[in-house]
Amino acid sequence: MSDTWDLVVVGAGPAGASAALAALHADPALKVLLLDRSDFPRDKSCGDGIAPHCLDKLASIGVTGVEEGWAPLTQLELARSEQAVARPMARPVYVIPRQVFDARLVERAVDRGAELRREKLVSLETVSSRTDSNGTVPDRTVSYENNSYETVLNGTIRGRIVVGADGAHSVVRSELGLPYGRRAIAIRGYAATPAVRRGTQVIRYGDRRQPAYAWAFDRGDGLSNIGYGELLPTDGEPPPSRALLLDQLEQLLPGYDGTEWKGHHLPLSGWRWQQPDGGLLLAGDAAGLINPMTGEGIYYAIATGIAAGRSAVRALRGGGDAGALHRQAVRAEFGRHLKHTWVASRLAEHSMIVDGGIRVARRDRRVFDELVELGLGDGRISGRLVRGLVGGLGRRAVSTTSGRGR
Repeated sequence: MSDTWDLVVVGAGPAGASAALAALHADPALKVLLLDRSDFPRDKSCGDGIAPHCLDKLASIGVTGVEEGWAPLTQLELARSEQAVARPMARPVYVIPRQVFDARLVERAVDRGAELRREKLVSLETVSSRTDSNGTVPDRTVSYENNSYETVLNGTIRGRIVVGADGAHSVVRSELGLPYGRRAIAIRGYAATPAVRRGTQVIRYGDRRQPAYAWAFDRGDGLSNIGYGELLPTDGEPPPSRALLLDQLEQLLPGYDGTEWKGHHLPLSGWRWQQPDGGLLLAGDAAGLINPMTGEGIYYAIATGIAAGRSAVRALRGGGDAGALHRQAVRAEFGRHLKHTWVASRLAEHSMIVDGGIRVARRDRRVFDELVELGLGDGRISGRLVRGLVGGLGRRAVSTTSGRGR
């Protein structure tokens, strides 16, 4: 076949574009194909928040300036019912529409040498790139190490290694037979930013399946990204309707007249992350990597996309099995963090814990910073946060008991 590539990346969002960029940063001579079913620029339902960690990761592969023209934001408000804390964050974040941010990453990947092709992935087939001494094709379960296997996409495109960055309904993930874990659903729109909320990000928690919260993130251009999301039921109950999601948004953050509503599923990360051996690598939403506390996924997408691109180059150079290299890299970077966010998300199912966390963050700036890091980056549950929660819950229990005694 003439349509043969060293690396084929399925999906050109932040995970896919970052994989292509990282691979070409490591080896500019690599033949890299970016496949996406859409033309760019294109909209994508998302909170649009770009944490500083995203920019750090991109800078590590020589990509800078993707935030140019957008205002840095430092103020964050976390609230539930009567509890609230509003503080400046340690580092600024950006709210950049995905129509802009994704297109900038794709443009840089193409400038670096990737070919972008609009094509929907409909089929994958793993084939041997060599035969044994008898001229027969070995069984596909044999290791991909030393690139003895390739993948044929849509019957004509051959990739020595393939990165699946094709989102929450990934065809590549399905080919690997990996189920998703828990999912959330969210709806997003845009609305004029009220004067009192300029320069701020607001997250207000509700009372439904946690994580359940409404958000309003000022973009800095007169508009805010607004939305509401919650955990999907797993007990056979029907998912929340569009009307219910919009009603929850209005209850928690009233007064926004939103437009351009779009819904999306969020495959939340779990206790442990899976990546099989072989030549099919997963990144971003396709890897089931979305923060289960906050629904943040762009940082995970960029970080795992970069890891996939680097692992692909190492494997192509004869450094080992691509899947094993990618699994080791992602677990080394995020293994402990994923466990901590899983625990935090389970604790956050209890409103008393959410209230306690907000109270502690209001008293202690360092706890506030740790919560931000846990929700937006690669943070951990600290001893300071645990002690603050335990102490706060103890004081609340004493206060409640004393009140009943009166």
